[in-house]
Amino acid sequence: MHIAVTGSIATDHPTVFPGRFADQLIPGQLDHISLSFLADTLEVRRGGVAANIAVGLARLGLSPLLVGAAGKDFDDYDVWLQKSGVDSRAVRISDTLHTARFMCTTDADNNQIATFYAGAMTEARHITIASLNEYAGPPELVVIAPNDPEAMLRHTAECREIGLPFAADPSQQLARLDREETRSLVEGAEFLFTNEYEAALLRERTGWTDSQVFARCGTWVTTRGAGGVAVLRENRPELLVGAVPTASPAPDQRHLRSVRDIRGRADSDRSVTAAPAEPGRVAEWSESSQHQALPRWPRPRRSEHRFDVGVEWSRTAARQAEATPSATGRLGP
Repeated sequence: MHIAVTGSIATDHPTVFPGRFADQLIPGQLDHISLSFLADTLEVRRGGVAANIAVGLARLGLSPLLVGAAGKDFDDYDVWLQKSGVDSRAVRISDTLHTARFMCTTDADNNQIATFYAGAMTEARHITIASLNEYAGPPELVVIAPNDPEAMLRHTAECREIGLPFAADPSQQLARLDREETRSLVEGAEFLFTNEYEAALLRERTGWTDSQVFARCGTWVTTRGAGGVAVLRENRPELLVGAVPTASPAPDQRHLRSVRDIRGRADSDRSVTAAPAEPGRVAEWSESSQHQALPRWPRPRRSEHRFDVGVEWSRTAARQAEATPSATGRLGP
């Protein structure tokens, strides 16, 4: 199955401060804080939601196409992605900006101070879904993961216009999206991904009930941490896939040095859900990911979003080639 994964590509820089942030905050002085924390450890990790999902899919035996924007410092990460089985030819490389970066310090109480630098991710809005045809033909599924909000909205609209099945994963960006934007990302999705908190936030943002959400998307997948994954379709019983037990005990919470550690695990849940399973099998195991792949239901018919993909793809690509000015950066490695 040919899957394109759009979204953020980033590096994570978690550090650990052995003291307590609270001990450094002086009452009456909080309106002009100037603090520096001497950290004991620093880790530099490859991350980004789209990259995490793509690597997860590669470990399940697929060759996903990673679609996003990275910076001029992307070379080493790119080599690692390709060795991991990810097709990175559709990654746009900025001429001027660095790859998005998440910087976080965690204290002894597991409190966190974090900064996210968007960097090259802001250029993802210049990537068109129609342009992906040149790499391996039209994808059978497009995952629209957290990214530059304008890019997410553009990619979703293009998928609907072309008739491509897409999976909506707004997650962290729900905080930035208004009601109409959130509704736009959900409308017509083949799959909708949230965790439990994001599910509640999505209901608040859209103003929709669960029934109204199901009227607009095919399958709603909600991750529940240790409680597993819930898969819901309208008028069908909930399918609950339990979390897979591991041979070693769960790490102490302090060693989850960043909220993105937890997020990375949620991204792997997206990978196994998007990956195809053999027809007729309820579930299958992936030894490499230690996750359970979910069953594939027949794709719901939504005639208003389905038409000749090949013909419409060509038309859309032609229109965009005429209308879209060339942007800073280049496409491909």
